[in-house]
Amino acid sequence: MSFSNIEIKARCFHPEKVEAFLLANGARFVGLDHQKDTYFQVPRGRLKLRQGNIENSLIFYERPDQEGPKHSEFSLSKITHGPETEQVLTQALGIKVIVEKHRKIFYIGNVKFHLDEVPGLGSFVEIEAGNLADPSKTLADLQEQCDFYVQAFGIQEANLIHHSYSDMILAKS
Repeated sequence: MSFSNIEIKARCFHPEKVEAFLLANGARFVGLDHQKDTYFQVPRGRLKLRQGNIENSLIFYERPDQEGPKHSEFSLSKITHGPETEQVLTQALGIKVIVEKHRKIFYIGNVKFHLDEVPGLGSFVEIEAGNLADPSKTLADLQEQCDFYVQAFGIQEANLIHHSYSDMILAKS
């Protein structure tokens, strides 16, 4: 089954302020996840295997590289045997790039927040308003939620990121 989300990613020069806002506004803290995202060579979209101490999924998504809010369609499958799955996908498709990060995960309703530290890239905040938990949410609803939190966090347009971490790492190499 395919789901939709609207995502905002921005450089974050004050993660402690964002975290304080989230906690003061009833966010549920899920935990600190050390994630390894392995991106595979695919003819269209992106296929990544996420292995972490909290989140473990195989995710296929299509999303334009554009500034500001990005709409993506995605399919997600929970996995239990990450290393074996990685080995099979590596043999079948080949690895494009690996992204490792430390991620604090929070939720307010259907909106997921990430405070990320990516070695070599810096600190980031991600806002993902999605309809996975509530399919009645329209794209307009999701966009409105993202816009609210962009304002609340004081994110400046100049700090918005339009590439994925994988693209940023590939550009550095």
